[in-house]
Amino acid sequence: MNRIEARPARGITREVLEDDAVRAAISETHPEVPLLADETLRASMERTLQQRPARVDADGVWLFAYGSLLWNPCIEVAQRCPARLYGYHRDFRLKLTYGRGTPETPGLMLGLVPGGSCRGMALRVPAEILRQELMLVWRREMLTGVYVPRWLTLKTPGGDLPAIAFTVDRTHDCYCGRLGEDDTVALMATGQGLLGTAQDYLESTVGHLDSEGIYDRRLHHLRACVRRYRAGGG
Repeated sequence: MNRIEARPARGITREVLEDDAVRAAISETHPEVPLLADETLRASMERTLQQRPARVDADGVWLFAYGSLLWNPCIEVAQRCPARLYGYHRDFRLKLTYGRGTPETPGLMLGLVPGGSCRGMALRVPAEILRQELMLVWRREMLTGVYVPRWLTLKTPGGDLPAIAFTVDRTHDCYCGRLGEDDTVALMATGQGLLGTAQDYLESTVGHLDSEGIYDRRLHHLRACVRRYRAGGG
């Protein structure tokens, strides 16, 4: 079976996460990729919750959305608000040979890395369904261990807000550092895998940031470069 034909039905959806179908698809098409067991994911989630700051609202937990969580959260969100995270910025520092890439057509994915600041959205997961919803987030974000979940403080119109943010694990094999622009554009223009294309990921992220009134100059520039690359054939 062709690797791309083995994609989960409809990509990543709530149903796919509830069925743990992303794990099944990656295990089938990329058996060389190490995946974290559900028990490991749950333990990571519980450790993170145990570390929550004392001032966290009892009404639930906030997540910082800066990439695909903006446009495809797949979980119940009770409230959302614009937020800025200082000390980190989003960048394409993860080179993937699965998901939106293969060994033949690797792609790039966003992560939070130290330095600068990042505008995004804060999403509140309600307390009464907190663990079942967060488990879906962990299956989505933490399956291959490329991120480190951290409690960080967001600046919002209503004041400071403690939230969970998924930052890049710079010790992970997928961490590639900041690539040159030509390499970044080529990988974003050609990367594709069982979850779709790297270009679609970029287009969706920029489009949804724009819809929230968040202008990311670098992502706009990369999108324009990727479109030119695709139009010119390389």
